[in-house]
Amino acid sequence: MLHNEPTTLILIGFAGFYAGTQNTLAGGGSFITFPALLLAGLNPLTANITSTIALFPNQITTAFAGRKLAGGAGAVNLNELFFLSLAGGILGAMLLLNTPVAFFSKLVPWLVLFATTVFAWGSFRKAPIHAAHNLPKISIMTVQFIIGIYGGYFGGGIGFLMLAALTIAGQDVRMANATKNVLAMAMNASAVMLFVFSGQVIWQAAIALALGGLGGAFTGSWLLNRLSAKLLRGFVVFVGTLLTIWLFVR
Repeated sequence: MLHNEPTTLILIGFAGFYAGTQNTLAGGGSFITFPALLLAGLNPLTANITSTIALFPNQITTAFAGRKLAGGAGAVNLNELFFLSLAGGILGAMLLLNTPVAFFSKLVPWLVLFATTVFAWGSFRKAPIHAAHNLPKISIMTVQFIIGIYGGYFGGGIGFLMLAALTIAGQDVRMANATKNVLAMAMNASAVMLFVFSGQVIWQAAIALALGGLGGAFTGSWLLNRLSAKLLRGFVVFVGTLLTIWLFVR
């Protein structure tokens, strides 16, 4: 149940707008939408599912825009990575839907801590990862499948996990960025297909977030060369740190 529904929906829409802008400029929009939904009165499981569905239209747009730059990693082609992401996303979503709310509420602080740590590492590491050539195909496929499971289950910091895996597998940063957008869309598509029938979605909140997110994507595109991505990522790490502390002590 949403607190003070009309006012709350407007505030959720603004959170979606900021998240859409943030995703376009630097990534990490779920660090904004997830706590916004928690503050609106949703339990962590419902907030996670609603946020995933709300951000999906933005992910489709981002993946479509960069699809021509996406490619395979090492001996694994893009189609194989795509279907591994789909399969992992389905398994992760099924695990989430079968996780009791009480257990997920206890798990969420650790997930947010992990996601914030990954995001901070990916944002502020001093040097790019050096590619390791000739990685075994099975290793690349296994890692992507596991990332897909995490993406379907929670997904915070998923972009940086994939950037790390893809660059280690031999992709340059530009291709890795486009590829991770396509693969993130794939794992969330499979999760969304299950979530829409779960009964856990607060649709008015999801629509408010999605509309705000689409507006934010256009704003983010306009601001792309006008704002510092490092500054925005720093704000995400700050929010993630505060959220982690709040989830542990509440």
